[in-house]
Amino acid sequence: MNFNIKITLITILYLICHQSKAQTHYFPAFGECEEKAPNDLQVDASKLKAAIDFAIQEESTENKNLKLAHYQSAFGREPLGFPIGPLKDRGEATGLIIYKGYVIGKWGDPERVDLTFSVAKSILSTTVGLAVDKGLIKSEKDLAYKYMGPIIPYEPQKAMMNKSDHLSEEDVIDLFETDHNKKITWEHLLRQTSDWEGTLWGKPDWADRPQGNSNEWLTRERNAPGTVYMYNDTRVNVLALAAMHVWRKPLPQVLKENVMDKIGASHTWRWTGYENSFVILDGQIAQSVSGGSHWGGGMFISAYDQARFGYLTLRKGNWDGTRVISEEWINKSRTPTSVQTNYGFMNYFLNTDKKEIPGAPASAFFHLGAGVNMVYVDEENDLVIVTRWIKNDKKSELVKMVLESIPNAKN
Repeated sequence: MNFNIKITLITILYLICHQSKAQTHYFPAFGECEEKAPNDLQVDASKLKAAIDFAIQEESTENKNLKLAHYQSAFGREPLGFPIGPLKDRGEATGLIIYKGYVIGKWGDPERVDLTFSVAKSILSTTVGLAVDKGLIKSEKDLAYKYMGPIIPYEPQKAMMNKSDHLSEEDVIDLFETDHNKKITWEHLLRQTSDWEGTLWGKPDWADRPQGNSNEWLTRERNAPGTVYMYNDTRVNVLALAAMHVWRKPLPQVLKENVMDKIGASHTWRWTGYENSFVILDGQIAQSVSGGSHWGGGMFISAYDQARFGYLTLRKGNWDGTRVISEEWINKSRTPTSVQTNYGFMNYFLNTDKKEIPGAPASAFFHLGAGVNMVYVDEENDLVIVTRWIKNDKKSELVKMVLESIPNAKN
């Protein structure tokens, strides 16, 4: 072989191997989450400590008894605002800073299992994405009603009821029976632009964050699906029930088998619904979960498991060479909603135009829930931040302070 050709081949092979090595990321195995000293990754330890001290100092002042906190909040003053799912007293301010896959900072009790409120919406939308990836839903742009059969509520109290006394009562749930609801696609539900009308689990759509004149709550003109964004947990629960019936199994099972086991999550997380959100599914009693904790229930999870989910979305659905969620679905989830440009698929909050976190890259996004619970994801800086129970108006400053500790951080 010509000497020059041999040298060229050796050089090419070296570059390929070097590039492959450079692109290798650390993924923590089950029960592991390797820590590194900030200085080992050229992170300014004193600035990082200042950020952590700030997160502790700015802990939410809301009552740690979440039942009391509920009734002290606007949620508790809504029509029919009483909880119908379990609530759990929260812990202290807690968080993790994951840089290049390694834990470089932590505070509070990251192993403690607490409610994560609307971060559960990102987990719910993931189960819909998995259904699309597997072909159970052909496209998120399909009309949702075409995938629905009769939904049979589990109501044991009716076992001795004489149906002749209740001739006008329906025995099944039809989520999309109205002309308006039949126009709703999966994407409308994912982007919270459906304006779905109806009542589910005793919570009418109009009773969630009601606006305007109460005399018009039931009679107002409906917005065409896709034209108006409105954050609404009744409609989120519609998506959860519809997704369960596509999968024909409870969504916690779907999540465990297809996501959490694959990313090495612990066995401590739980995803629940309400005391009245049970249905008969293929002859079995199954609970439809909630996409948050507005009325109790939702996702109980540790900061470590939150971080793993956030890290999965940072790596665009790949976990150590295993494709867990399609990259296409992650990209769609991060695409701005036309009528709400800081929102993608639920519950991906986008930093579009740097409105949400001015000190962070416009490409950053975060899974956000009340509390505040936030899983900040920053691909440009290879960074995930989990912060729990921080004041809402302080979360942006925390991100800014962490970024200031990272060498040559992009913003």
